[in-house]
Amino acid sequence: MSHKKITALCITGLLILFSAGCSTGVFQSNNNPTIKAAPNSDYVEAFEAMHLGILFDFELYVPDADKRWVNLWVERYHKGELDPEPLTHLSYGSHPSDKSEGPLGFGLINPNTEDPLIFLYAPGVSIIPSSIEEKLQAEPGMASTWDYAISEDKAENVELGETVLLAAYRQSSNGSISGFNFENEEDLEQMVKKHTTVLLLKMKIEEDIE
Repeated sequence: MSHKKITALCITGLLILFSAGCSTGVFQSNNNPTIKAAPNSDYVEAFEAMHLGILFDFELYVPDADKRWVNLWVERYHKGELDPEPLTHLSYGSHPSDKSEGPLGFGLINPNTEDPLIFLYAPGVSIIPSSIEEKLQAEPGMASTWDYAISEDKAENVELGETVLLAAYRQSSNGSISGFNFENEEDLEQMVKKHTTVLLLKMKIEEDIE
């Protein structure tokens, strides 16, 4: 069996686990949607153990899930310019029960190769990895880094209709990577201007209008 087929089987298995959305019971007493970074989760450890790339994992809780809609997407900035369409996006809602709880995240497979892949997942749903080779390319001397934009120490409330920045992946052709404050709009503007390519994972939870 080829390396690509083995990798595909591993990814398929992981996506089944991700989309299963096992309840953690962490946020059940909260009346607001909440999210928390989970950089040391079993999913992240499994992804890293197979040397697949980078995984941003979160714990999401949505009360009144039968009346709400979750939107998750990845924006790309290249040389300071925002692409007109997201690299990938995932939307789900009208949950069969009154709450939704489980892992949500964003995976980059082989980000430093000529054939990187990207995927999203959330409780009960996922997107099969797709190629973004024309959007994310490794070059000689290029440096890269990635960061969570929210805390892993406590669950953060999510206001309905609010766009929340969850994570960022950055590439720099000059080999230099700087740190930024993700809560500061001016810092975010500088980040996209100073790096060759920036990927931003964002989320919005809204009332279901149907």
